[in-house]
Amino acid sequence: MFTWASKEHGGRSKEGDMFATVTEGLQSLYTRKLLPLEETYLFHDFHSPALEEADFQSKPMVLLVGQYSTGKTTFIRYLLEQDFPGMRIGPEPTTDGFIAVMYGDNEGIVPGNALVVDPKKPFRKLNAFGNAFLNRFICSQMPNQVLQSISIIDTPGILSGEKQRISRGYDFSEVLRWFGERVDRIILLFDAHKLDISDEFSEAIKAFRGQDDKIRVVLNKSDQVDTQQLMRVYGALMWSLGKVINTPEVVRVYLGSFWAKPLQNADNRRLFEAEAQDLFRDIQALPRNAALRKLNDLIKRARLAKVHAYIISHLKKEMPSLFGKEKKKEELLARLPEIYLMLQREHHISPGDFPNVLKMQEQLQHYDFSKFPSLKPKLIESVDKMLSNRISGLMTMIREEESKQPPPMVMGGAFQGSEDGPFEHGYGEGISAGADAEDWIVSRDKPRYDEIFYTLMPINGKVTGVNAKKEMMNSRLPNTVLGKIWKLADCDCDGMLDDEEFALIPNELPRHLVPPSHRKNPTARHPYEFYAHVDD
Repeated sequence: MFTWASKEHGGRSKEGDMFATVTEGLQSLYTRKLLPLEETYLFHDFHSPALEEADFQSKPMVLLVGQYSTGKTTFIRYLLEQDFPGMRIGPEPTTDGFIAVMYGDNEGIVPGNALVVDPKKPFRKLNAFGNAFLNRFICSQMPNQVLQSISIIDTPGILSGEKQRISRGYDFSEVLRWFGERVDRIILLFDAHKLDISDEFSEAIKAFRGQDDKIRVVLNKSDQVDTQQLMRVYGALMWSLGKVINTPEVVRVYLGSFWAKPLQNADNRRLFEAEAQDLFRDIQALPRNAALRKLNDLIKRARLAKVHAYIISHLKKEMPSLFGKEKKKEELLARLPEIYLMLQREHHISPGDFPNVLKMQEQLQHYDFSKFPSLKPKLIESVDKMLSNRISGLMTMIREEESKQPPPMVMGGAFQGSEDGPFEHGYGEGISAGADAEDWIVSRDKPRYDEIFYTLMPINGKVTGVNAKKEMMNSRLPNTVLGKIWKLADCDCDGMLDDEEFALIPNELPRHLVPPSHRKNPTARHPYEFYAHVDD
């Protein structure tokens, strides 16, 4: 059993806490420490519904968002390498609802109204959005290896122009915000030919405020433009994103064509393969980082709940006991930005922890401030102790769990399609060149290096360190790097380099590149790992 408690406390913390897993610890801390504060100050009415057991136990989720015909559904099929129930693909807006693609022993569809009453699924609180949403929400279940580790949420294609004025019947941005708070990765998909960000798409992206660390961008169908056009498209996309994603960091954009069809323009094939592998590695790491993500989200929620409690209790304190309540309410609503500043100074709170002031003003219109609860210092203190003491314990616990039983990476589908064999990324290229050749591949270029080698006045077929240094210094590499190159290149550790050792100083030296005369040398280091040839 894992615990952050020390042995001197008998395997328990000072308050007797003992958890078998990080997930159990998060759920316990939320229920006992944070939930009472949320319930007291109506946090769930203003911000986010209460968390349930399924929210802590669920697999990592990936949310796909984009305008219609950007390839969201096709992207899911590409990852799974098979169709899923409820899938529709076409150039028109085909996906008109939310589809949760999850693992199930039997293939089938669960409608939204049945889904939100299932305690094992993390969607129960979505019933607050009503039948207009639930009629457009389904769970697509299927036995697929990828879905054993993650779940994928497909969303309706976001409309542009006049189409977006047609009411969906539910608050689309609020639904996205609900998912954004609970998923592990948010992928925004763009089409290389459709870079315009419509008003609804802009509002959708703004709904992910505070979740910027989860956002990744995919520029799909990149093979449909040539290299020069791709550079322009990429620049235009970054410019457009800069206007709606207000972060100082540059969002990560992956270029590629995520479907199982021939590339229309193969000039950038190597780039697309490298980008796809980077994206796959990012998704594959989600199960390993799931506990840390949930911990991070709980911290963000706790900070917001504290700020909300300060706001509500302050409004209560400012209300008159008998007369002039409505007039005072209007005054307080108008002064809410000033109240924010005052609470920041009084309680030393970062401005980024406060909710949107305009939205808060709109929500507060419907409440009687005089019925708000007063500040309860014990509830605030309990959350403060959780943040300062218990969270650090869970951080330690996460490292313990990972060291004893690392979570499995996402496997199956596209994640292992080219993992091994000749179609693995980089196979037979660069350092892997000559892996299947019978002769030593370096011998093809060795005469060029021999010319340099014999100008260094070798003695008995070997160059001394002094003479080799003169040539190696021409590379302008730092001495620390040159020192490592020398130590690694000197395979037999005799302080000199023969012509074969001199000819071979790459980043990493696999078996097929080791000089034949050194392959059976008992004094040679193995594996051979080097940094860079001085000529590179």
